[in-house]
Amino acid sequence: MSESLVVCDVDEELVDKLKKFRFRKETNNAAIITPGTFIVYSYKYQHDDGRVSYPLCFIFSSPVGCRPEQQMMYAGSKNKLVQTAELSKVFEIRNTEDLTEEWLREKLGFFG
Repeated sequence: MSESLVVCDVDEELVDKLKKFRFRKETNNAAIITPGTFIVYSYKYQHDDGRVSYPLCFIFSSPVGCRPEQQMMYAGSKNKLVQTAELSKVFEIRNTEDLTEEWLREKLGFFG
């Protein structure tokens, strides 16, 4: 149900910023962090076979302890941003202390 719930529109400035971020020329790790605990992260990923890619990862942390209505609004906002920005590598983290390079490499390993 939360996939179809639309509680907000994504600001055009953010959409433009995300497009520029996706096609940036730099090869370093970089992130855009939104006030709602959403992170869009460009990560230099070295594959086991030596290839290098720069996946755009969407990492989010669900708010802890809020009412179900707020959780639904958060999920709707998250889904709208993922859809608008055409993000495919979407990861949820419960505890921000768990957000490590090892955790991210493990998650990206499932994409080959």
